[in-house]
Amino acid sequence: MTAQTSTPEQQYARPTAAARPVRWAADVVATMREGARVRLDYSAQSLWRVDRLIDDLRHEGTPYAAVAEVLRGFGAYAGEVIARRGGAEWWASGGDRWIRTPDGRLWDPIEEARRRFAGEGSLRLLCRDATGPAPHEAQGRPGFTGPAADHFG
Repeated sequence: MTAQTSTPEQQYARPTAAARPVRWAADVVATMREGARVRLDYSAQSLWRVDRLIDDLRHEGTPYAAVAEVLRGFGAYAGEVIARRGGAEWWASGGDRWIRTPDGRLWDPIEEARRRFAGEGSLRLLCRDATGPAPHEAQGRPGFTGPAADHFG
Protein backbone atom coordinates (compact mmCIF):
# COMPACT_ATOMS: atom_id res chain seq x y z
CA MET A 1 0.00 0.00 0.00
CA THR A 2 1.38 3.40 -0.91
CA ALA A 3 0.75 6.58 1.04
CA GLN A 4 -0.89 9.40 -0.82
CA THR A 5 0.36 12.90 -0.33
CA SER A 6 -1.77 15.96 -0.75
CA THR A 7 -1.23 19.65 -0.86
CA PRO A 8 -2.98 22.00 1.60
CA GLU A 9 -5.32 23.03 -1.21
CA GLN A 10 -6.36 19.42 -1.71
CA GLN A 11 -6.90 18.90 2.02
CA TYR A 12 -9.32 21.82 2.25
CA ALA A 13 -11.47 22.34 -0.79
CA ARG A 14 -13.94 25.20 -0.57
CA PRO A 15 -17.52 24.44 -1.52
CA THR A 16 -18.33 24.96 -5.19
CA ALA A 17 -20.82 27.66 -4.14
CA ALA A 18 -17.78 29.76 -3.19
CA ALA A 19 -16.14 29.76 -6.63
CA ARG A 20 -17.94 32.74 -8.13
CA PRO A 21 -18.13 34.94 -5.01
CA VAL A 22 -14.43 34.37 -4.33
CA ARG A 23 -13.68 35.48 -7.91
CA TRP A 24 -16.01 38.50 -7.66
CA ALA A 25 -14.31 39.53 -4.41
CA ALA A 26 -10.82 39.14 -5.88
CA ASP A 27 -11.85 41.18 -8.93
CA VAL A 28 -13.15 44.07 -6.82
CA VAL A 29 -9.99 43.99 -4.68
CA ALA A 30 -7.84 44.25 -7.83
CA THR A 31 -10.05 46.94 -9.38
CA MET A 32 -9.98 49.08 -6.23
CA ARG A 33 -6.21 48.67 -5.88
CA GLU A 34 -5.42 49.49 -9.49
CA GLY A 35 -8.16 51.97 -10.37
CA ALA A 36 -8.91 53.80 -7.13
CA ARG A 37 -5.66 53.13 -5.25
CA VAL A 38 -7.70 51.70 -2.37
CA ARG A 39 -6.28 48.69 -0.55
CA LEU A 40 -8.79 46.10 0.63
CA ASP A 41 -7.20 43.48 2.90
CA TYR A 42 -10.15 41.25 3.85
CA SER A 43 -10.27 42.70 7.36
CA ALA A 44 -13.48 43.64 9.13
CA GLN A 45 -12.12 47.21 9.35
CA SER A 46 -11.84 47.42 5.56
CA LEU A 47 -15.64 47.13 5.32
CA TRP A 48 -15.93 50.65 6.73
CA ARG A 49 -14.04 51.81 3.64
CA VAL A 50 -16.28 49.74 1.36
CA ASP A 51 -19.41 51.29 2.92
CA ARG A 52 -17.92 54.74 2.24
CA LEU A 53 -17.09 53.83 -1.37
CA ILE A 54 -20.69 52.72 -1.94
CA ASP A 55 -21.92 55.94 -0.33
CA ASP A 56 -19.71 57.94 -2.69
CA LEU A 57 -21.21 56.16 -5.71
CA ARG A 58 -24.71 56.95 -4.48
CA HIS A 59 -23.90 60.62 -3.72
CA GLU A 60 -22.41 61.03 -7.20
CA GLY A 61 -25.77 59.98 -8.65
CA THR A 62 -24.33 56.94 -10.40
CA PRO A 63 -27.11 54.87 -11.99
CA TYR A 64 -27.61 51.43 -10.43
CA ALA A 65 -27.10 49.69 -13.78
CA ALA A 66 -23.62 51.23 -14.02
CA VAL A 67 -22.53 49.87 -10.64
CA ALA A 68 -24.47 46.58 -10.33
CA GLU A 69 -21.37 44.43 -10.89
CA VAL A 70 -19.25 46.52 -8.54
CA LEU A 71 -21.91 46.20 -5.84
CA ARG A 72 -21.97 42.44 -6.41
CA GLY A 73 -18.19 42.44 -5.98
CA PHE A 74 -18.37 44.53 -2.81
CA GLY A 75 -21.00 42.18 -1.41
CA ALA A 76 -18.91 39.13 -2.29
CA TYR A 77 -15.91 40.82 -0.68
CA ALA A 78 -17.92 41.32 2.54
CA GLY A 79 -18.98 37.67 2.38
CA GLU A 80 -15.35 36.63 2.09
CA VAL A 81 -14.47 38.78 5.10
CA ILE A 82 -17.18 36.96 7.07
CA ALA A 83 -16.05 33.55 5.77
CA ARG A 84 -12.41 34.17 6.66
CA ARG A 85 -13.16 35.78 10.00
CA GLY A 86 -15.90 33.50 11.26
CA GLY A 87 -15.57 30.18 9.46
CA ALA A 88 -18.68 30.75 7.35
CA GLU A 89 -19.37 29.09 4.00
CA TRP A 90 -20.98 30.23 0.78
CA TRP A 91 -24.30 28.60 -0.11
CA ALA A 92 -26.04 28.82 -3.47
CA SER A 93 -29.53 28.20 -4.77
CA GLY A 94 -31.13 29.30 -8.01
CA GLY A 95 -28.27 31.63 -8.88
CA ASP A 96 -28.37 33.44 -5.52
CA ARG A 97 -25.57 33.16 -3.00
CA TRP A 98 -25.55 33.51 0.76
CA ILE A 99 -23.11 33.12 3.61
CA ARG A 100 -23.96 30.50 6.24
CA THR A 101 -22.27 31.04 9.57
CA PRO A 102 -21.31 28.05 11.76
CA ASP A 103 -24.36 28.67 13.97
CA GLY A 104 -26.63 28.08 10.95
CA ARG A 105 -27.65 31.69 10.27
CA LEU A 106 -27.85 32.83 6.64
CA TRP A 107 -26.65 36.25 5.45
CA ASP A 108 -26.90 37.97 2.08
CA PRO A 109 -23.92 40.33 1.76
CA ILE A 110 -24.56 40.93 -1.95
CA GLU A 111 -28.04 42.21 -1.22
CA GLU A 112 -26.63 44.23 1.70
CA ALA A 113 -24.30 46.03 -0.74
CA ARG A 114 -27.33 46.87 -2.88
CA ARG A 115 -29.18 48.08 0.21
CA ARG A 116 -26.22 50.29 1.09
CA PHE A 117 -26.34 51.82 -2.38
CA ALA A 118 -30.04 52.54 -1.79
CA GLY A 119 -29.13 54.40 1.43
CA GLU A 120 -29.81 51.55 3.83
CA GLY A 121 -27.71 48.73 5.21
CA SER A 122 -24.04 48.43 6.05
CA LEU A 123 -21.51 45.78 5.12
CA ARG A 124 -19.49 46.65 8.22
CA LEU A 125 -22.47 46.08 10.50
CA LEU A 126 -23.46 42.93 8.62
CA CYS A 127 -19.99 41.51 9.29
CA ARG A 128 -20.17 42.51 12.95
CA ASP A 129 -23.54 40.83 13.35
CA ALA A 130 -22.64 37.72 11.33
CA THR A 131 -19.44 37.07 13.27
CA GLY A 132 -20.90 38.02 16.65
CA PRO A 133 -23.18 36.08 18.97
CA ALA A 134 -26.42 34.60 17.63
CA PRO A 135 -29.59 36.67 18.18
CA HIS A 136 -30.66 34.49 21.11
CA GLU A 137 -27.33 35.31 22.75
CA ALA A 138 -27.47 39.06 22.16
CA GLN A 139 -29.90 41.62 20.83
CA GLY A 140 -29.25 42.78 17.28
CA ARG A 141 -30.36 42.32 13.75
CA PRO A 142 -31.51 38.82 12.85
CA GLY A 143 -29.46 36.60 10.56
CA PHE A 144 -31.43 36.27 7.36
CA THR A 145 -35.10 36.94 6.91
CA GLY A 146 -35.28 36.85 3.11
CA PRO A 147 -35.90 34.08 0.57
CA ALA A 148 -32.98 31.99 1.82
CA ALA A 149 -35.12 30.92 4.76
CA ASP A 150 -37.47 29.25 2.27
CA HIS A 151 -34.60 27.42 0.54
CA PHE A 152 -32.64 26.36 3.58
CA GLY A 153 -34.94 26.78 6.58
